[in-house]
Amino acid sequence: MAAGCKIIKEFCRPEKDLVMRFKDMPVANIDDNMGRVAAVDNSILPVGKGQLLGTAFTVRVPQGDNLMFHAAMDLAKPGDVIVIDAGGFEDRAIFGELMASYCKKRGIRGIVCDGAIRDRGGLAAMEDFPVYARATTPNGPYKNGPGEINVPVCIGGKVVYPGDIVVGDEDGVLFIRPQDAGKIADATLAVERKEADIMEHIIEDGTYIRPWVNEKLEEIGCEIVE
Repeated sequence: MAAGCKIIKEFCRPEKDLVMRFKDMPVANIDDNMGRVAAVDNSILPVGKGQLLGTAFTVRVPQGDNLMFHAAMDLAKPGDVIVIDAGGFEDRAIFGELMASYCKKRGIRGIVCDGAIRDRGGLAAMEDFPVYARATTPNGPYKNGPGEINVPVCIGGKVVYPGDIVVGDEDGVLFIRPQDAGKIADATLAVERKEADIMEHIIEDGTYIRPWVNEKLEEIGCEIVE
């Protein structure tokens, strides 16, 4: 979708307590409770380590142009994650270490970019500031605009709205609508407890009891030769 030219300064952010329910929750477990289809395209990769958690502050830019990201850096609030729809363009970086450092200083929690970055080494070395991007290139950006801030955007095949909850780790990143977040957090916590019990049995007695495997094999008529 082509970028228009509009800045929306304010939007409804979810309560901090709701966002923090996802602290340290694995993205894989959350995704299991979102139909196993919530994660963005796997070509959008983490740079650095640690969990990304915050509120989506969305930006749409033309391919290879970062004017609206410059504007967004001054408008986003502590606890936000800047989410940049750069159209998946890989030949011109939208930002690098300098802009990311300014974002971190302002309390922004991280950046997700469906496009390219540069200064990968510097970004990877930053503490407590996860970045996700589709590609790396030394080619710098144009600064001509137009672009849009705080409109729905597309990141790795997923629609993201301003105020969505952003969760990312080494596996990938996904976005949660605030109205669904409580139910998803409850279900994910239940999965974590179940998996902890399974892991305890694997470690202590070497068992991994899964009666459903044989039931499914029987259901599909699998021939078993002794």
